Amino acid sequence: MLQVLVIGQAPRPELAAEIEAAIPGVPIRMGGALDGLTRDEIAALAPHEGADTLFTVLPGGEAVTVSKAAVTRRLRARLAAADGPVLLACTGHFDGLPARPGLVQPSAVLDALAAALLPRGRLGLFLPLPEQEEAFGDARCRDGLEVTTVALRPYSDDAARCAAAERMAAARPDLVLLDCMSYTRRDKAVACAALACPVLLSIAVAARAAASLLSEG
Repeated sequence: MLQVLVIGQAPRPELAAEIEAAIPGVPIRMGGALDGLTRDEIAALAPHEGADTLFTVLPGGEAVTVSKAAVTRRLRARLAAADGPVLLACTGHFDGLPARPGLVQPSAVLDALAAALLPRGRLGLFLPLPEQEEAFGDARCRDGLEVTTVALRPYSDDAARCAAAERMAAARPDLVLLDCMSYTRRDKAVACAALACPVLLSIAVAARAAASLLSEG
């Protein structure tokens, strides 16, 4: 059983569907950092600035932004009560979480994979919100790497997907990362049709890494 911890609230059936497509046959149990809070209580956790901004979708389908600092505090409590491998369903980097075996932070997995696949060159990032571009772009930067960011809100229609993919294609990236766990196989398909480089779907990469920690039996 793979435990999945979202930064918002569970259930997230569309997220579960993407995970199950990436690791078919692996049962998952999902919980959320904001489980038990009312909509007004979630609204009170508004981000303070761009670097503090996280994007999530509530079980009813409403997209919201929340404070990374506030979510981190609640994640610590959830992780303290968890046993075994846990997939954190967010590509942001979280400082201050408990140092425990089996916690899969997608940001670390994606950084390592991008470094292995693209030691030098042009990295493209799709991000949910324009206000995240500076902070997330800076976080992915390293020597020898040029980073281009394009905002694309998850669950956009194909017209918005195509427009974002065309903006990204103009930068001629060598590797592209769909840098949010709410992006889907459809987002990747549209991006791949417009781009002449590999495209990594964060949720699939992270789910496969987390599943590798489970027993093969």
